[in-house]
Amino acid sequence: MAGIEEVARRAGVSPSTVSRALRGRSGVSERTRRRITGIAEELDYSISRSASGLATGRTMCVGVIVPFVWRWFFGQIIGGAEQVLRAAGYDMMLYTTGDLESRERFFRELPVRGRVDAVLVLSMDLTEQEADRLRGLDLPLALVGHEAEGFSSVHIDDRQGTRLAVQHLINLGHRDIAMIQGLEPKPLGAIAPIIRREAFQQTLSDNDIEPRPEWMVPGAFSIGAGERAMDQLLATSTPPTAVFTYADELAMGALRSMRRHGRSVPQDMSIVGFDDHEMSEYVELTTVAQPVRAQGATAAQLLMNQLTSGSRETSVLPMPIELVVRGSTGPPRSSAELSGD
Repeated sequence: MAGIEEVARRAGVSPSTVSRALRGRSGVSERTRRRITGIAEELDYSISRSASGLATGRTMCVGVIVPFVWRWFFGQIIGGAEQVLRAAGYDMMLYTTGDLESRERFFRELPVRGRVDAVLVLSMDLTEQEADRLRGLDLPLALVGHEAEGFSSVHIDDRQGTRLAVQHLINLGHRDIAMIQGLEPKPLGAIAPIIRREAFQQTLSDNDIEPRPEWMVPGAFSIGAGERAMDQLLATSTPPTAVFTYADELAMGALRSMRRHGRSVPQDMSIVGFDDHEMSEYVELTTVAQPVRAQGATAAQLLMNQLTSGSRETSVLPMPIELVVRGSTGPPRSSAELSGD
């Protein structure tokens, strides 16, 4: 089988021009592209990534740093990014940093060096030292969920999302409101759990409601953790009338706990999630919707724009959120009874 050099020699162009033409990249006239394509077909040449990398100086691969690949949230982001990268002819290389040891090893060794053309970091609040290590690669960089100098960023307003959810419960008449939180984020560097917890407490205070420490229950980003957290809330001497959960998986577990204890939702307890998981509609979960998959796609496109243009100019793009009200929230039972419902 002929190589890229043979195709280039026959066409009278450089190997990098052959690579661009066969990948549909810009910078090649349509006439030249047709000539190169015809020669490649005649020689039965199929472009390889390794040959393309030698010709263009690129690996045709993007490194993605992710704390947990098994969570629905990260899977959706990765799926959105992969679709954009694949369309542009790029592969994806995943690096997981879900514990302190793997995170320290990654930033000490930087295994992405020389293996990728750009780096995408998912929902990690980088330390200044970690950010400096990545900036030292001199590659296009992007973050989903956070901002840092030298990185393009795609994120939502976690504070506003939390306020929407908690204020919705307060507007329904609830004052006994609990929160099922995410895991304590440090040392893994996830800042969203901190932001949502602070916003939850601040929204209560803004409405003259005193947050109750025993109603701030930790979860672990899973349905089972949400079920156990709701079990704990129901076992208190005075259970709350409403619960805001850090993520929809936790809310789904809370719903399962309510059913197991013979309690009704929303009559006995209103529950609000966050994310708009694809199953949320089917369990009638009120939730704060964020475009999870679109965040990955948008971040990947920002990297592709930099690679195509050769520019290191970064962009910061906030993504929209909205409260989606479904059947898991309603007024507290006492308010409903007083109104005659």
